[in-house]
Formats: sequence, structure tokens, C-alpha cells
Amino acid sequence: MKFIKSSFIGLITFILIILELIIGFGTLAIVNIPRAIIPLKPFKIFLARFSNQIGDITVYGLKLIMLLMHGNRIQIINETEYDLDKWYMAMSNHQSWADIFVLLVTANKRIPLLKFFMKKELWWIPFVFLANKTLNMPFVNRHSKKAIAKNPSLRTKDYENTLKSCKRFLRAPSTIFSYAEGTRFTEEKHRNQNSEYINLLQPKIGGMATALSAMPNIDTLIDFSLVYKSKKRDAWSFLNGEMRDVKVYIKSYKIPDNLKGKNYSNDKVYREEFKEWVEGIWFEKDKKISELKF
Repeated sequence: MKFIKSSFIGLITFILIILELIIGFGTLAIVNIPRAIIPLKPFKIFLARFSNQIGDITVYGLKLIMLLMHGNRIQIINETEYDLDKWYMAMSNHQSWADIFVLLVTANKRIPLLKFFMKKELWWIPFVFLANKTLNMPFVNRHSKKAIAKNPSLRTKDYENTLKSCKRFLRAPSTIFSYAEGTRFTEEKHRNQNSEYINLLQPKIGGMATALSAMPNIDTLIDFSLVYKSKKRDAWSFLNGEMRDVKVYIKSYKIPDNLKGKNYSNDKVYREEFKEWVEGIWFEKDKKISELKF
């Protein structure tokens, strides 16, 4: 009986989420059709702000679905108020593809709409492609250190592509989001990295540092720490509610002035200073996750 109930919840949740995304992104696709016809900057700014509003409404719909199907089981731990008319940078630990729904719901109407850096390999997924085209969520290439060492020009190319994508965020208040670990956490990856953190993989900071180069008006980094009660991390476990118990700890950090307006691509000193700053946050975050565990 328990299996039948959880399967029913999972199926209905999946259907409702798909319907919500179809309605939301379908509306965004229609609204953004004139962008190719009217290439005027004021119109693009208006369209970006309007698209963000539709995005927020779509996320609110996802929030209602999760409340209906899973109950109010997300514990948000946060004492800071944010300005919806400002730009922010955000990051989080990454444990499951379901993180994106938890983060969107947690951030909804609390901070400007999250804009995710997305792997270019995912462009073929309809919703990912539409997010890129209608909400200015950029595709990025993530080359390994080995590949960059073999072909150093890749670092410059990645930097320029990310810089170009990030400048579109200036059209409307947004929160630029990056999974600093670059991939989902698993025990195997943790061992292979020989990570010095207990609960986290090593942070990768190139995307965030580049975004700051493009957007010096960002003053605050918002860090999300996700802790699930369940050990399961697969998509079905999220849909059927087995992962519904989650704590989300939110903390803000003022971005030091010496880390703004620099060129991550060719400034070695800046890369080291940014790396040290993020790693300091990462150690603090690692300790907090241990404290938050169920």
C-alpha cells in the first residue's frame, strides 16, 4: 500500500510539474517572439523584466505543487532580507537534480529570479533551451584543467563566452547562480578528489569570478546550503516525496572590493585571491552542513 501511494504521488507530481513548465515556458516563448522583430535596447530591457515576472509566477506554481504533493517540509533558515531590485550572485552545494526545484522554491520572491549557468551539453533539453532563450540563462563550456593545459586558448574562449552571456543579465535584476562544485556530490567523486571537505567537493570558481568581471554592480554573494534527511538522491525519490524533508541554510557575504572588476582569464593574482575567499566560505559551509544534518 505504501509503495502504491508513493508511486501515485510521484506520478501526479511529475505530471503537474510538466504541465506547469509547459504553460510557463510556452508563455515565455510567445512573449519573446517580438524580440527578434524589435531589436531596440529599451524594448529588450522591458521584455527581460516582464519575462522575469513570468518566471517568478511559474516558480510560484511549482511551489504550490510541492506544497500540495509533499507538504510544507522545506525548513528555510535565513535572517536576511534582500532587495528585489538589485543584482546578486548565488551558489550552493549540489547533491541531486532535484536541488534546482528546492532552490527555486526557496528563493521565490525572496531574491530576484535565479539564473543558472547551464552546461552546453544540455541544450537539446526543451526546457533548458527555452530557459536560455527567454530568461537569458547562459550555456557555458566547462573544460578540464588538463584540456586547458593542452590548449590554453580555451581559458580565454570560455572567459569571453561567459562574459558575453553575463552582460545580458544587466537588462533586469537577477541572481546569477552557479553550482560551485560543478557536479553532483557522490562519495566516489569525493574520494577521487581527495577532498579536504567532509560534505563537499572542491569548489570551482571560474564562472562566478567571470560573472563579477561582467557585473561589477553585484555586491553580495548568497550561499545556499542544502541538507536532505533521506540518503536517496534520484529523481523518482524527489517526485514521490521521499526527499521532501530538507533544510536550506542561507547566508550572505559582502564581496570584497578587491575581487571586483578584474580579469579572471589573465590575472593570476586575482584567481588566487578569489579562490582563497571562496575556499574560506566553503570551510565554514562544510562545518554548518555537519551541524544541520538530521
